[in-house]
Amino acid sequence: MSWETAALDLLAAGAPTPLIEFPVGAPGVTLLLKDESAQPTGSLRHRHARALFRQAVLNGLITEGTTVVEATGGNAAVAQAWFAKRLGLPYIVVMPGVRGEERARPVEELGGECRFVTPPLAIYDAARQIEGHFLDQFGRAAEHDLAAELFAQVRPDWVVVGAGTGATSATLGRWSRDHATPRVDSSGDHATVPGGSSGGDHDWPVPRVVVADPENSAYFPGWTLDALDYATGMPSRIEGIGRPRIEPGFRPDLVDLVIPVPDAAGVAAARLIREVTGLPVGGSSGTALWAALEVVERMRAKGESGLIVSVLGDAHPRHLTTYHDDKWTAGKGLDVQEYDAELRRRTGS
Repeated sequence: MSWETAALDLLAAGAPTPLIEFPVGAPGVTLLLKDESAQPTGSLRHRHARALFRQAVLNGLITEGTTVVEATGGNAAVAQAWFAKRLGLPYIVVMPGVRGEERARPVEELGGECRFVTPPLAIYDAARQIEGHFLDQFGRAAEHDLAAELFAQVRPDWVVVGAGTGATSATLGRWSRDHATPRVDSSGDHATVPGGSSGGDHDWPVPRVVVADPENSAYFPGWTLDALDYATGMPSRIEGIGRPRIEPGFRPDLVDLVIPVPDAAGVAAARLIREVTGLPVGGSSGTALWAALEVVERMRAKGESGLIVSVLGDAHPRHLTTYHDDKWTAGKGLDVQEYDAELRRRTGS
């Protein structure tokens, strides 16, 4: 067996992550959380990393012994280091700022090497200067296997997710348009699927994709204005989602709705997820939940019933010292209590 064949076997999809029912106060509406914290490396970035490695192996960019390089931090670095170790490949990640043990240790325990660079935006040029294959998770954002797995589990009306590279919303939107065809209406005509084909007589809805976007991010205004070059130039306070510019992997034509979410609302929702499920999720999961509850409110107002899935990006004890800590949120100027009562009204909790 060649190294490439063995590598692709190692990069095969694992067991499906679970769905957790979350309370909502709207009759006939069900909300499920797709728990990506159950991934081997604890986050949705596990799927991103696997897709990037598979793409690079298939394209001949990673072969036996290739040094793999990335410019990132947090969950993405951990997931990539995990796959590099399984493949027996050296892994170097360039992280922004000064060395922090909390960021470096999980990567180094997997055999990876961490290099820290300032200013933060210099990480990309620094990574390109290292001999090896630069994964470039933003420039080469690869659609992954979340959609095929999720839609084999349930057939939702809406799926809600945050956007970092944009690969996840593109994955969901493309699957929906390529595989789903709506019911025949009463006149015998077929409704058109935006960006896709029409026809067919199915008893399940076309899943619609919602992107939950935090403050300072370019995705909501760029999507609204149909401006792919839109940039805010401001970093997101919500780890893992929101970008100061629209990244190449974001496909606005594959997204049905983008909902802007105040950062404090996303943090309040992350705390409620922990209260209900026990999972110490990050702000990205809370942001997606808040947007999902916005969809619930719209369905309630129209008297609609149906199923919504919100993607839970990760759950890690480190979030207890940030999003779940009152001193941290106060230092960031986030008034979490402002949104707590509304959350409890919407969820009946």
